[in-house]
Amino acid sequence: MNKKLFLLLVVLMSLSLIGIIFVQGYWIKSTVEDKEEQFSYNAKQVLVNVSENIQNNELERFWYKFTDTDNSAILLNEKVLNEYFLLKQEGEDGKSARLSEGIPDDDYKITSDFLVFAQDSLQFSDLINDKLSSILNKGNTQGAVLTSEEKLNRFMQMEEMEKDVLRSFILEYTSRIPIHQRLSESAVEEHLKTELQNYNLNTAFEYAVYSNSLATKVHSDNFSPDYPATYSVPLFINNTGDSDYQLLVNFTGKKKVVLSSVTLMALLSIIFTLIIVIAYSSALSQLIKQRQISQIKTDFINNMTHEFKTPIATINLALDAIKNPKIISDKEKVARYLQMIRDENKRMNAQVENVLQISKLEKNELDLKKERLQLHELVEEAMSHVELIVEDRNGYIKTHFGALKSSVLANQNHMTNVLVNVLDNAIKYSEDPPKIDIYSENVKNLIVLKIRDQGMGMNRIVQRKIFEKFYREHTGDIHNVKGHGLGLAYVKRILDDHHGTISVESEKGKGSTFIIKLPLIT
Repeated sequence: MNKKLFLLLVVLMSLSLIGIIFVQGYWIKSTVEDKEEQFSYNAKQVLVNVSENIQNNELERFWYKFTDTDNSAILLNEKVLNEYFLLKQEGEDGKSARLSEGIPDDDYKITSDFLVFAQDSLQFSDLINDKLSSILNKGNTQGAVLTSEEKLNRFMQMEEMEKDVLRSFILEYTSRIPIHQRLSESAVEEHLKTELQNYNLNTAFEYAVYSNSLATKVHSDNFSPDYPATYSVPLFINNTGDSDYQLLVNFTGKKKVVLSSVTLMALLSIIFTLIIVIAYSSALSQLIKQRQISQIKTDFINNMTHEFKTPIATINLALDAIKNPKIISDKEKVARYLQMIRDENKRMNAQVENVLQISKLEKNELDLKKERLQLHELVEEAMSHVELIVEDRNGYIKTHFGALKSSVLANQNHMTNVLVNVLDNAIKYSEDPPKIDIYSENVKNLIVLKIRDQGMGMNRIVQRKIFEKFYREHTGDIHNVKGHGLGLAYVKRILDDHHGTISVESEKGKGSTFIIKLPLIT
């Protein structure tokens, strides 16, 4: 795939993923806001219903009181009206302000008759007396005592105008009573719990009743007027729509209710988004890795072609020489060229065999038959394969065996190939005459083999990659060191199969030390 096209696809996929994450976040945020609005709407409806229920309960309670036999005959009289206008006059002059603040009637020596009916003016007194009497005694025989059910039925059968008249009397009467005598804390809690249950709002709450922005005695223990989720509703609304009291409620469980309604969907959304992110990251990583492998394989093919090109050219030259009449009669030269052909053929065969072995290892098809072997003997056998090359370059290989035990369970051929590959790697990357020292020691139940050279060395980046398949360190010219990056990869796979490990310690320009660890057998 073209590099620019690949980068374009990566950018587009990344932007799409970011867009999906943004949309998911926006959806969750919008859902939470919608749930908060829904909660606020339901909370306001709850408070409206609670206010209406409290006012209706008070109306019913005083309705029962008015329908008692002792109160049913009470009518407005001149004394009551005189007291009403006297106090009204004083209130306007500022002399009886405490009356409007709910001071009990005992402080003013006002008769109970006045507190019940001191709402109307003189011009409506006759109408009110007649109307109230008719309302209270409608359908009732003189002196009859009504049951609670009969009282409630009579109240429900009242016309709206009759209810308004009665409500006006009751509101005027109760406005002189302190709020804590009109309304109990338990009643407020009961109404709130009932309405919250009706609206399926499972939330904790704190409440308080305020009068003209001042707190009253009716409140819960932990109410705070500054709490963010605080809602209010007027209490005891009069006929003109005004009210001196407000019910304030803190819904302390609002956040829990709102989040609980979206938690599951939000959690699933986050999980699925994370799966997409992980899958995308993994796919992108694999794509980049595949591109790298593709590039490495291209380099491998180029190297392999170069490695085959030289022996093929050598073989062709040798064959052409043998065909020469002057050469074919010289048996010594013919034997030399034939040996050259055989050596180059073995070299190509060895390269092909390395590739096939790696392929079998990848497919787990390589059958390794293991036996008890002495690692020191395997090292000496491997040295015999490279001694001539080392001597030809005026170098040396020395052993320093310090391990007392060297018995391992291994496959002789493959373990020998492992050691030869490491030694060959040390020789190839030594610009000067190769100088190789081999050390061994026992550490617990392991034998540790160290193969140290004084070659070019390598940096940390190369150290992390040299055991990867097809990897080769380039030093300017890709063919300056022959090979195709399979030797150390093969070494690592074979040692893994032998439950061993290989690592490298190196410094650029100062050589490398390959450390092989294998488990001992007794």
